[in-house]
Amino acid sequence: MTEPKETGHHCAENACHSADSGSAERHSHHSDELKNNLTRRLNRIEGQIRGIKGMIDKDTYCDDVLNQIAAVQSALNSVGKLLLEGHMRSCVIERIQAGETEVVDELLVTVNKLMK
Repeated sequence: MTEPKETGHHCAENACHSADSGSAERHSHHSDELKNNLTRRLNRIEGQIRGIKGMIDKDTYCDDVLNQIAAVQSALNSVGKLLLEGHMRSCVIERIQAGETEVVDELLVTVNKLMK
C-alpha cells in the first residue's frame, strides 16, 4: 500500500543552516504530518528488519530472505526520496537565495551517496 505523498518539509528563515558558537549547526523543521509519516515508515522498516533476522534464524530459503531485503531497500529509498524532495524545496532554495551556493555541492555529494 502506497502512502500519500507528503512534502510538508519547511524550514524557518535560516533555520536549516545556522551558526552556533562559530560552528555550523544545521536543523530541518518538518511538519508534524511529515514526521508522523516518516516515523510510521521507519517503524515498519524496523519491523521488516527484525523479520529478516528471524527468517535467517529459522533458515528460511535464501531467495525469500533476499526478496524481503529488496523490499526494505525500496522502503528506505522511499523515505530518502521524501526527505530529499523536502530538502530541495526548502533548505536548498533558501540557502541559494541567501547566496550559499556551496549547498549545491553538498546536495550533489548526498545524491551520489543515495544513488550507490
